[in-house]
Parts: sequence; structure tokens; C-alpha cells
Amino acid sequence: MPAPTLIVGAPCWVDLYSSDTAKATAFYGDLFGWVAQPPVDGFGGYFTFTKDGKHIAGCMANDGEQGLPDAWAVHLMTDDVDAVAARTPANGGQVQFEPMQVAENGRSTVVTDPGGASVGAWEPGQMKGFEVTGEDGTPGWFELHTRDYDASVVFYRDVFGWDTHTASDTEEFRYTTLGEGEGQLAGIMDASGHLEAGSPAYWLVYFKVDDVDATLEAITANGGSVVMPAEDTPYGRLASATDPTGTRFNLLG
Repeated sequence: MPAPTLIVGAPCWVDLYSSDTAKATAFYGDLFGWVAQPPVDGFGGYFTFTKDGKHIAGCMANDGEQGLPDAWAVHLMTDDVDAVAARTPANGGQVQFEPMQVAENGRSTVVTDPGGASVGAWEPGQMKGFEVTGEDGTPGWFELHTRDYDASVVFYRDVFGWDTHTASDTEEFRYTTLGEGEGQLAGIMDASGHLEAGSPAYWLVYFKVDDVDATLEAITANGGSVVMPAEDTPYGRLASATDPTGTRFNLLG
């Protein structure tokens, strides 16, 4: 499996906030072949998933106390998490918690962008990020859906140092990428056409699979649901689904 492209500004990790980690472990294990690793003492029960011995993602129990829904979260790499926190308010965002040391693994914060989407910032120590992407059963693409498109493009450019490129700027489809061509690593979509007024923006994780249709069948067989059936697009065969607790993710074939 090839190593992922881990550069400043790019997605370097995803984790699942789940109200039923046992169901999540069984579901993603059956679906993608992930193996849940034992939680390490001192991290509130946080644990990681591996595939073929490579770290793929993390998982944390959602006890409901904060009133937040189950969700997949995206973390972007930075070489200075304190600078990300300092730049966020000036660019229309909010800092959810001040940068903190996560043992020898690295430093972390979570910020909210102008559209209301939460995104993590990770300054690596011993833990660099996911160890494989773009292969069957691993993260394959990362996409922000927002009504505040213009402000969000500026935010990720100025706060996280994105090398932004306009992929499309028509009335029907506005889209900006981090990087260009085969070097694209993430995208920002103007979701004004389908995101309800007042709804916060959100990051969406696409998992790469060899067979989208067979994966959708496995999703329903394992307690998940299909949100959008498989369809062929210029970007591959795509579909959208939820896991047993209703957490949305997309498939990329």
C-alpha cells in the first residue's frame, strides 16, 4: 500500500465520534477489514483502526453530554498549531479549544470555519497521521460542503496555507481544490443548492473501495443505510451511506 501524501494543510487523519463504538467496530471491520486497536490509557477511551497493520482512523465514544451528533471528523496537518489558532478568529472562524499537547504524539486543536464546519489541526510529533490512503477500504477524498463558499476558500488558504485552485466556477457547480491535477488532496464545494439555510457546513469523508455496489450491499446487510445509490461521475463511481448510528460517509470507486 502506498504511503499517503502528508503535507502542511492537507488532511492527515480522520476519526469517528460514535455513540456505539462496539457497533462501529463491527461495522467498519466487516465493511473495510479494519481492526480496532486497544485504547491507550489516558486518552479517554480513544482508539485507532488499522488495516493490514497500517493506521487508518481513530474512534471516540460520544456520550451525548455535549449534544453533538455522531460524525466523521477531518484533521489537517500543520507545522504550527498555535499559529492556526491565532489566525482563525481574524479569518471568520472560532477556536473550539486552545492548542494542547497530546503526549508525545503531537499537538492539536479544533477550529470552526466561517460556515460552521469543525476541522482539526494536527502538528505531528511521533504520530504523523494515517499510514495509507487511496486503497480499498481506506480514506480516499475529503470534501467541505458549505454555503459560505468564498469565505471558506479564503479561510483554508490563509489559516491552513492551502494552495487553492478553482476547479469549476459555474452557477451550477463551484468547487476549489487543495492542489491541482493528480496532486489534488481535498476540495471545497459550494453547497448552497442543497444545504438548508442555517445548517452548518460539514466535512465529508470518502472511502475508496474496489466495488461500490457490493459495498452498498454490505452496508445494508450490516445495519447501515444507503443515502445516495451508486452513480458514475467524471470523478469515479460515487455513493453515500450511513453507518448503524446514522453517521454519514461517502464511497469512491
